[in-house]
Amino acid sequence: MRAGAFLLCPSLETSDILVENSFSDAKPLFGRYLRHISHQFGLISHERVALGLDCGIIDMSRGGNREKQNPNRKPSLKLSSKNQKFVDACRAAGLSSPAKRSDLVAVANDLGMKYAPAWIVQNSDCRTDERGMFIVPGLNDTIGEQNAEAFDRAMERDKTVPAATSAPKGNPAPVAELSAIRGMTAGAATLIPDTLKTYVPWGNHDTVETVIKSGMFAPMYVTGLSGNGKTTMIMQACARLKRECFRVNITSATDEDDLLGGFRLINGETVWQDGPVVAAMRRGAVLLIDEIDLGTHLMMCLQSVLEGKGVFLKKINEFVTPADGFTIFATANTKGKGSDDGRFAGTNIMNEAMLDRFDWTLEQEYAPKSTEKKILIKKMKAFGNVDTDFAKMLTDWADTIRKAFRDEIVDEIITTRRLENICKAFAIFKDRETAINMALARFDDETATAFRDFYAKMDDTIDTTVNIEDLDTDAILDLSTTYSQKDEVKVRGARWDENTRKWTITVDLWSRDRDYWNTYSPTPRG
Repeated sequence: MRAGAFLLCPSLETSDILVENSFSDAKPLFGRYLRHISHQFGLISHERVALGLDCGIIDMSRGGNREKQNPNRKPSLKLSSKNQKFVDACRAAGLSSPAKRSDLVAVANDLGMKYAPAWIVQNSDCRTDERGMFIVPGLNDTIGEQNAEAFDRAMERDKTVPAATSAPKGNPAPVAELSAIRGMTAGAATLIPDTLKTYVPWGNHDTVETVIKSGMFAPMYVTGLSGNGKTTMIMQACARLKRECFRVNITSATDEDDLLGGFRLINGETVWQDGPVVAAMRRGAVLLIDEIDLGTHLMMCLQSVLEGKGVFLKKINEFVTPADGFTIFATANTKGKGSDDGRFAGTNIMNEAMLDRFDWTLEQEYAPKSTEKKILIKKMKAFGNVDTDFAKMLTDWADTIRKAFRDEIVDEIITTRRLENICKAFAIFKDRETAINMALARFDDETATAFRDFYAKMDDTIDTTVNIEDLDTDAILDLSTTYSQKDEVKVRGARWDENTRKWTITVDLWSRDRDYWNTYSPTPRG
């Protein structure tokens, strides 16, 4: 028996299911028919469900072997004005039904849509036996025998939505048309980055912009220490050129499903959704792979993509060729060889074959002092509290610390991002010292104190007086002295500590001449 009607009654056991040879024989028992249930196991299509008071009827047929009731009929098509507009656009583009997904996407793009409409590509009745091909209701005046019944069902089930399948009040039904764009932009219609008024082009910006403007596929690897503007530079180059940018942040768990796409549950159906890499390829956009050195061997699925040759999607049996303008930028804190000093925990040694597929590597340093000062002043303007002297001192301070870091004198560094955070704290608290202290709190006590004391020597507004009134009189205070000052402090009672190699005094000695000793920035030990 090819198809039959199963009479389901709650009073019967599973083994007592009754089988009827004709669905029409059972039809008079019920008042209405619900839309079909989704395909299960890829074998049986539950086409109709009829509910009565105590039992239901399910008309079942095997997929790919449907009985033709009237092979010569024309379907009765009832399209909304929006749907009809899309169908008319397909006809004007010379498409016929069935149509390729890529052709439907192209028509949708011309109409200002990002993807082919869900009422076609996510409608199981509009699918054909050939992957990537979809029936477009109303496109042809007549349709083939194979698709006539599917058309009728597709149009019929859109007329009404039965109450039994409606979402409960307060829980809106899931939206069928999901895409990489809406997922990555919280519903926005484009991935062209916003232009930042605070951005100052410098360093490799012109190189990045030139590559994007060329329209050629030229994957680039951008490396540099954290917080120096690598990602911002690429996104702002895209913003200036009005190019879409798909930014993907890599983690150790990122895999092929995250990057290329996979099947997602939408409106009760399992539907293929392109990943950001495939979406960027189809649209000829810029793909930004952020923190690529955090990835594992699971990133090797991008090998063919990095060659610009496209990628084969095994799960849907489709080969995707990149559209014109598609290119790739990857950012990382290392050059793909891992982090020996542990500063960038989690970074991995990347596969040499993947690294070799990048055309060029750009090294991003921190901005020169003059450029960094412009950046900070723009940030201050955006935050509503401008202090040009403070901006200059911050850049001088950070530049000196970075030189000490390169010379391996200190183990920490002040990034441009941290300087911007200081500007934000300064706008909120209106106090330089508070802003500095908040930014330095992330460092260990010794480093934070050293960095703060160094800045205090540059800024006269910072109070360097040590609050030691509550300390015990025999507590030890370290002095900041030069070699030429040793004899002077020694005469006044200071003692040399061989272990710390610093001149020291007690709180009792400090209290006898506070003004004098405060010039040496006494610091409580421990």
